Amino acid sequence: MSSLGFCYDARMAEVRQFKPLKELGDIPLGAGSVLKFYVDEFKGHKYGSIRTFVAGETYSGPTKSGVTMNARILDEAIPLLEKLPAAPDGAADVELARWPKKMGVELVARITVFKETHGVDLREWVEEAEYKGWSKKGVRIPYKDLPKALAYLREMKSLVAKA
Repeated sequence: MSSLGFCYDARMAEVRQFKPLKELGDIPLGAGSVLKFYVDEFKGHKYGSIRTFVAGETYSGPTKSGVTMNARILDEAIPLLEKLPAAPDGAADVELARWPKKMGVELVARITVFKETHGVDLREWVEEAEYKGWSKKGVRIPYKDLPKALAYLREMKSLVAKA
């Protein structure tokens, strides 16, 4: 017991190490950040995940920027992304698809333009009484890295079994 009356447990002070079921690969984003593709499990259900990880002086590890995909979403997202042209055309954002995740939340796939570079944005759209709009739960895959991302997504799909 500390002098302030708090019980100190050394095990609680340890930082939880990130240990997915299977890491599939990553795409460097620059400036100490990387997009990681992996398979994990929650409450007995396997899911695919894409998340931004950072490496810095004060913190290294996962960020809140990420998305999870079940087998149904992977089954629909992969063919959609495979049909995209090798080079994007146009200077405007284009919505590709929406997939319901749970009541009031959809995963939206879009081609986006940011700082004159194209990317595929996978982000949650929230529609609740308190808020309607984009959430921070999302990732942007650089368009030039789409073939590499698709290879990781295909492997992810083979590992995420339908329940």
